[in-house]
Amino acid sequence: MDLRVVEVQPVTQPDLPSFTVAVSRNDELVYEEFQWPAMTLDWWSMLEHHPLASEFIEADWAFLMETARIHAEFWSGKMSLAGELRLREAKYGFTPEDRARLRIQFAQATSAEVESAERVSRIGSSRDRMKGIQRKDPA
Repeated sequence: MDLRVVEVQPVTQPDLPSFTVAVSRNDELVYEEFQWPAMTLDWWSMLEHHPLASEFIEADWAFLMETARIHAEFWSGKMSLAGELRLREAKYGFTPEDRARLRIQFAQATSAEVESAERVSRIGSSRDRMKGIQRKDPA
């Protein structure tokens, strides 16, 4: 199968929408504005910093907005949605295992590891590593 490359226009992250939901009160159906749980607001905010967010197109944000609604229901107590939420988050590499499966590697972590390894290799001995540390004898 050949790889097909298409041009897309990434879009910025939209705000979570405002909408009404039907709620039963005293055996009467009333409509009220949906309140996003704090955990879902934090989750949506976190997506702004997702390493791939700058590449998300409108369809990605629409899918993630639907996922936010599932996330909200999950955090409101509908534990039966845990599996669907996990599947949806996996598509965007939310866990290290998901990222490995998707062949996503964060360059920031790699360059940090390289810098750390270079610092360690510049230090010749344990005496050099402990330079400047003084032993404090008990009184």
